[in-house]
Amino acid sequence: MRIGIAARAGLSTALAMTLMFAAPQAAHAGKATGCFYKGIYLAGKVQVVNNFADLKIQVVKNFPDIKVQQVRNFPNACGKWQFVNNFPDFKVQIVSNFPDIKVQFVNNFPGAM
Repeated sequence: MRIGIAARAGLSTALAMTLMFAAPQAAHAGKATGCFYKGIYLAGKVQVVNNFADLKIQVVKNFPDIKVQQVRNFPNACGKWQFVNNFPDFKVQIVSNFPDIKVQFVNNFPGAM
């Protein structure tokens, strides 16, 4: 079966567009980009659980993916977390190995790195 020149051009353009848009996503796979990870906004009310967490986090002192500030009220900015026991926005599990994201707790200037 022969493919015409116009069909080849359209196919190569479609392939180039696919690679152009897929490459940046692949480069950041597994890390927080902006203030989102797997569609979860990394701010709000957070519950720490032992099982069935939305995110697995590792607490680190250096080279975090996001800096987190613990707040009592208004956890509405990137990296501001209010820890709760009920009705969380998302759940985290603290692990030592193989985290989804690495977190550093700070007193000032929270946010994604």
